[in-house]
Amino acid sequence: MSSQSRQNQPALHNAMWPGVVGKGTGSEPCIDLDTMLDLTANAVVDGTRFDGVDLFLSSPHVDIDSNDDDLKRLSDKIASYHLVIGSLVAPVWEPTGGGSAMGTEEERKRFLQQVRKACRIGRKLRDMAIRCYGVVRIDSATSVSKWARNPDVNTKRIAKTFLEACDLAEADGERLAAEGEICWGGMHSWRHVLQLLELVDRPQTLGFQADLAHTLLFTLGYNAPEDRLLPERFDWSQSSQLEEALRALTTSLRPWTIDLHIAQNDGTVKGAGSHDKTGHHCLPNDPNGKLNIVRNSGYWMRNDRGELTRAFQHICWDGCMFPNRVMTDPKTWNDILATMIAVREAHGWS
Repeated sequence: MSSQSRQNQPALHNAMWPGVVGKGTGSEPCIDLDTMLDLTANAVVDGTRFDGVDLFLSSPHVDIDSNDDDLKRLSDKIASYHLVIGSLVAPVWEPTGGGSAMGTEEERKRFLQQVRKACRIGRKLRDMAIRCYGVVRIDSATSVSKWARNPDVNTKRIAKTFLEACDLAEADGERLAAEGEICWGGMHSWRHVLQLLELVDRPQTLGFQADLAHTLLFTLGYNAPEDRLLPERFDWSQSSQLEEALRALTTSLRPWTIDLHIAQNDGTVKGAGSHDKTGHHCLPNDPNGKLNIVRNSGYWMRNDRGELTRAFQHICWDGCMFPNRVMTDPKTWNDILATMIAVREAHGWS
């Protein structure tokens, strides 16, 4: 297929945080931002390249306390690669300066401080014209085991924190996306995420960030067996049953979804470094991958009638905790880019 016939919307982004997540103390060294940008910018498939990057606002990539001069240098650096910036991850966890969204008043204060700083950076980058779309990503920054000590009270406390975070985001013209991932307390199943979003009830400001790898784990009921959509010891050869579960999942969460990560998963969990066990990302062509990435992306990008929702101005590849030898192999990023192009060809527009 010629490059002229390809769709050009939504934009194709690469996440920079796989150079940091699961790296560092007790694991492999972090991969610096410049290297991640080089790998992204140099990927090309039939003349098509990545359009932009999504950033983790924490050292060693981007200091959450960056001043205006720092952000101008960051903007100029990324522009020099002919890339733009999309979504930003607020470092709301205790090791990165934040605190639990359901914790003490001091912990909640630190959580909200990180959201405020992230939204300020988002606004500044918009002012510099390097960022025209994207969200600020948050989660509950607490474990499932701590949340489970008092589920009702803790969910309400997370909702209260998220409501205050919405006020901060609106002051800077930003939108927040809560990431559904099985390691975050109160957000570890599709039902709990939905309950939290409905409790906050600020859809114009707080939405859902879907990640294909993490939401697959929702269907299996990891950390929430009562909410599983597939039977225990599911037989992966039953593809129609898997597709039915994924359709049910997306029907529930799609109306809230404002940010989408393209990913693969082999149906297991993995943890490395300081990152708790969560969905095990795989490369797009991994023979153990359980998702049909192109088809399953369509469940998020099209409504129940199969019509394009055009809810995302960009989609982003997210693949964390790969070995550094894989991360620094140019073929890895060409294969990923080819998959992203295929998703856009199937569900994009001009």
